[in-house]
Amino acid sequence: MAKPTTVADSSPSVEPTEAPSKKPSVGAALYTWVDDRHGIAKLGRTGLRKVFPDHWSFLLGEIALYSFIVLLITGVFLTIWFKPSMAEIEYDGSYQLLKGIPVSEAFASTLDISFDVRGGLLVRQIHHWAALLMVAAAFVHMLRVFFTGAYRKPREVNWLIGVGLLALSTIAGFAGYSLPDDLLSGTGLRFVDGLIRSIPLIGTWAEFFVFGGEFPGALVIPRLYMVHILLVPGLILGLVSAHLALVVYHKHTQYPGPGHTNNNVVGYPLFPVYMAKAGGFFFIVFGLLVLMGGLFQINPVWTYGPYDPSKVTAGSQPDWYMGWVEGAIRIVPNWESHLGATTWSWAIFLPGVGLMGLLFTLLGVWPFIEAWLTGDNREHHVLQRPRNAPVRTAFGVAAMTCFAMFWLAGGNDIIATRFHLSLNAITVFMRVAVFVAPVIAFIITKRVCQSLQARDRERVLHGSEDGVIMRSPVGSYGEAHVPISQEEAYTTTQHLQRTPLEAADGTDAAGVAGKKGRISALRARASRWYLGAEVPKPTAAEIEAAASHHGDDAGDDHELQDSGAGPRQLN
Repeated sequence: MAKPTTVADSSPSVEPTEAPSKKPSVGAALYTWVDDRHGIAKLGRTGLRKVFPDHWSFLLGEIALYSFIVLLITGVFLTIWFKPSMAEIEYDGSYQLLKGIPVSEAFASTLDISFDVRGGLLVRQIHHWAALLMVAAAFVHMLRVFFTGAYRKPREVNWLIGVGLLALSTIAGFAGYSLPDDLLSGTGLRFVDGLIRSIPLIGTWAEFFVFGGEFPGALVIPRLYMVHILLVPGLILGLVSAHLALVVYHKHTQYPGPGHTNNNVVGYPLFPVYMAKAGGFFFIVFGLLVLMGGLFQINPVWTYGPYDPSKVTAGSQPDWYMGWVEGAIRIVPNWESHLGATTWSWAIFLPGVGLMGLLFTLLGVWPFIEAWLTGDNREHHVLQRPRNAPVRTAFGVAAMTCFAMFWLAGGNDIIATRFHLSLNAITVFMRVAVFVAPVIAFIITKRVCQSLQARDRERVLHGSEDGVIMRSPVGSYGEAHVPISQEEAYTTTQHLQRTPLEAADGTDAAGVAGKKGRISALRARASRWYLGAEVPKPTAAEIEAAASHHGDDAGDDHELQDSGAGPRQLN
């Protein structure tokens, strides 16, 4: 029998020893210090696991944001050498064709940045391209929000912030475009001077306030510089922060699909998936802007020369986002009114100041107009397919068409010279097209949306063609239908079926009339017009009847297949 091992008393005893403490790193110590005071660990756990849906159209807003970051980076570089002064000096720089010419310090410093500062021309052009891309991305991002109904409750305030960001982006772009004080930007400033002076009653005083006297004055470049580098960027930073905070607070919208409801977000967490994607996409945008700045020339101020109030650049065109305003002014007839000692220039004020005010006012109030038309006060976190809101989609396309007509009218002189056409004929055509083309676009778009809705209804009820042409005993040809997938069926029928409002006097169950629940006849008619164009989606009874129509022998084929595993879902 084995005996236990005996340890002699003379054996040395082993005393337990403590492991040497490892000194925390500086980063860990700093993190601990901050976390003890501000609780960033809890905030980080919540924020870094925030789920965002994955769809290419959500990148449009990111393009605008990343372009703004590039603008800040390149703007700091340009600020070091640019001199916002209209003081006149004699140019003595590297560009030989302008040597000895009287120019402003702003124009001379722009030439120095372009020819004498290492990398200056590249940074200037990156800055200009980034400004154009930012406004373009903001425009398209807002169109995506409009067509998918992402502005509905509870995101009305975020929509208003987006409208403000779009307006500020155009102001920042125009202010930066005017800073070089070249002949092209000076022509644009004269255009704005005309808009200001066209304001009834206060136009002259407003002009004196902006320009510090009669146009061009000696203060407009320093004032625009302050607006461009300080005031507007600060406002944009504040609104962008509020915009992103509301996106996180309300949770991100998502497109309809299996498992996508108003109570969850299906997508990927912020860390590490979304942060890696966003970081990579930022460098893609930055790299593209660097390529554009290095390969595509933009705003060569040395070919225009310094600004001279007695000259106007032939064929001058503003940046694209202001071209529609110029086009509106070009095609409006010369309407003026004389009231007492004042002259009211309607041909400038209405298409210029009036149209811009109308655009941003309509954008701002649209969510509330639609809520009034539909009576819909529910929260919406799942987006609408544009086809499921035919009238709204048609409105959007009509507005885009009207914008395009005005924009083309802004280049009527270029079109006339390039295509050897009559300038007067083009102007008359555009006067008609800005009214007719949007109506045609509205009708066509509405019919296309209704056709797509009818097609979706047909596919849900009768399936899709299997692609095999068969000949019947009587000699006719046709295709058999197979059931569509469960994923497609769910996506097609997920949207809420909206019904027009009916006129009501607000009488409750007790027969007491009140304002609550009252719907006027005008509102009911407007609701029928707005919602009456929607094709009703199939009901559960219709889907069941259509399934039984195919026969029991094909029942297995009509079972809708699930799409299987998908991205992570957060309830």
